[in-house]
Amino acid sequence: MQSNPMQAQDITAVRGAFLDFTGDPFRCNERDSVRYVKDGLLVLKGGKVEAFGDYGTIAPQYQGISITEYPEKLIIPGFLDIHVHYPQTEIIAAYGEQLLTWLERYTFPTEAKFHDEDYARQIATIFLDELLRNGTTTALVLTTIFPQSVEVLFEEADRRNMRMIAGQVWMDRNAPDFLTNTAINSYQQSREQIERWHNRGRQLYAITPRFAITSTDHELQLAGKLKAEFPDVYVHTHLSENAQEIAYTAELFPDTQDYLEVYEKYGLVGDRSIFAHGLHLSESEFQRLSQAGATIAFCPTSNLFLGSGLFKLHRAKSIDSPVKVGLASDVGGGTSFSMLHTMSDAYKITQLQRQNLSSFKAFYLATLGAADSLSLSDKLGNFDLGKEADFTVLDLHATPLMTLRNGTVPAASLDVLEAQLFGTMILGDDRTIAATYVAGKPLYQNPSLLGEV
Repeated sequence: MQSNPMQAQDITAVRGAFLDFTGDPFRCNERDSVRYVKDGLLVLKGGKVEAFGDYGTIAPQYQGISITEYPEKLIIPGFLDIHVHYPQTEIIAAYGEQLLTWLERYTFPTEAKFHDEDYARQIATIFLDELLRNGTTTALVLTTIFPQSVEVLFEEADRRNMRMIAGQVWMDRNAPDFLTNTAINSYQQSREQIERWHNRGRQLYAITPRFAITSTDHELQLAGKLKAEFPDVYVHTHLSENAQEIAYTAELFPDTQDYLEVYEKYGLVGDRSIFAHGLHLSESEFQRLSQAGATIAFCPTSNLFLGSGLFKLHRAKSIDSPVKVGLASDVGGGTSFSMLHTMSDAYKITQLQRQNLSSFKAFYLATLGAADSLSLSDKLGNFDLGKEADFTVLDLHATPLMTLRNGTVPAASLDVLEAQLFGTMILGDDRTIAATYVAGKPLYQNPSLLGEV
């Protein structure tokens, strides 16, 4: 470390090889969307990006500041996970069932425990630590019907200064009695939470009906009323995950033409609406999601584990009527907190449909693309000046096999970098995360790598 006469101004920096995206590789030449700085300097002030670029250009402007160096590593924006259930952390890898049976057998009994605030805080702490250990700095999170499950998550995230989006889950039917709430209670409790937590620090709120099956018309009407009262909050729910679920939804809402219309009917489809899965959407539904500016959370490990189906990423990212997409772990139906594992299964899902997913596109969907899908690309997703300084340091030599596969780091060219990223997303896991920074502060450092920094 160098001396730090500018410490009073809270200016520090990180040096290493950097990768981020300045455009959408699905909509332009991939190379034109990539920004790769082989020897770069990221200057941090007040938790935001003060300066970024080539070390030789930037360093002379910041003489004497403290610089942390990460040689032979790759620094990327922090991963965003746009659909994950923190109460299901304990039941990750529960023996396979399909969706509705899995919910009844594993999920609902586990979520019942969250009436206990101490238990909820214990799991919230483990959950947030797991995100950080896997390089994830922001997530869109489902809680339970219990208000305390929301409060402790926001409290713990706020204490870490992590940007989280969450909300109380609404269910007033088709769930066990111990997990149902009245529609009016859900409305009032969520309203109080919005007033207390939305835009407090880095916390944001999402109105969260679990899915159409567990909400009456009255409850969805109140959810739409709440959204109209607070237009800048999010809507977060599930859509077209499982064939049995879709059929049951059609029975419950016979006056709608398809699943999406259930949410449209109540004003819940807009540019801050995130729908998990979307595996069995009609062409009409894709077009209407595109027109509304809504987002699909692509949950590949969960879709494979629960046997739900294959997401049509190529359709969602079509040129004529694209839908915003971000990657999501969907723990605990999803099998890993690692966005690298998530990318790996996303690649396999596209392959099964005779499509492909390059490493640049995959990393985009977990960084800038995910930020855009959450309407946060003005704050997160790359190293543009003024953005919040959430970033992840990757060790592309985390295992002997990765060392053999990835060769010399940093990469000498974009072609080499693309190949290294692909090797990393197929072979990598939590061991690949050397450090995770939130608002410019290292909240996680891999113990095996501490001596190298």
